[in-house]
Amino acid sequence: MYNNILDVKGLKVGQAQNEDALTGCTVVICEEGATCGVDVRGAAPGTRETDLLDPVNTIQKVHAVVLSGGSAFGLESTCGVSQYLEERNIGFDAGPCKVPIVVGAVLFDLAIGNHKIRPDKQMGYEACLNASETVLKQGNYGAGCGASVGKLRGPQFVTKSGIGSHSIKLDNGIVVSALVAVNALGDVYENGKVIAGALNDDKTGCLNSYELMKQGVTKGGFSIDNTTIGIIATNAKLDKAQCKKISQMAHDGYARAIFPIHTPHDGDTIFTMATGEIETDADLTLIGSLAVEVMEKSIINAVKNAKQINEIPSYNELNYEILVK
Repeated sequence: MYNNILDVKGLKVGQAQNEDALTGCTVVICEEGATCGVDVRGAAPGTRETDLLDPVNTIQKVHAVVLSGGSAFGLESTCGVSQYLEERNIGFDAGPCKVPIVVGAVLFDLAIGNHKIRPDKQMGYEACLNASETVLKQGNYGAGCGASVGKLRGPQFVTKSGIGSHSIKLDNGIVVSALVAVNALGDVYENGKVIAGALNDDKTGCLNSYELMKQGVTKGGFSIDNTTIGIIATNAKLDKAQCKKISQMAHDGYARAIFPIHTPHDGDTIFTMATGEIETDADLTLIGSLAVEVMEKSIINAVKNAKQINEIPSYNELNYEILVK
């Protein structure tokens, strides 16, 4: 067990980033194809091919899911993933050629780093070249490179976040895991306490954004697009409708770890990939509940593994506490 999404056999994860511009992308590749569903809850999403994942539509499997920075510009990175897969003859057999089925979502990181540099086709291709079945870096990598949380007081008071993952394996062999790039308007909580979010004036600790909002503080200085984007992966055999239901349930993991969540300023999206390695009669409620737990812990891992970049405070260097009761 790697205790991350790579515990699902058949998946590879590749990441690429520009540490000066503070942006990057992450790709989860399934060369044999994975059944996939999606649920979008935030009001400001940026996505590719999510309509294809509707259970009533024809295509049943995807070959890659991309999480990217760069806001809408970052969707270009998915084209690099398509090129990589096509060159290796991976995709849906369309007759004249195989067409890679690549879906994805983006987050807004343009207010930090260099907004003129975004994940592009080359970076998406590079992420695929870096893909591994055994190594997954968490924190300031891939789509998490420019991610931050606690946007209520503007970009000068955010806390650095990143990308995180966690997995659970049951005795019957079922694995449920999550991978998430955490870039929320709200704060991140663990055991009911704020551990990453909007900083106080001297940047020695975190305030409570919800309490600030109740006191009349309004969101300042940030674009409306923030967004936490994630993937649930399992080796269970599920159909597209079941994958969508798992994605819906997994949003409770967002709600357990991030607050406020699913706001007009977020584009929160969760994909679910099912490789079908294990045919099981496991209750979908159980798999969905596991998805909630691994997503919550992945979000916490994302902020705990984040490192300081360009004066953005890191989790490890702050003494977090709820400063507003």
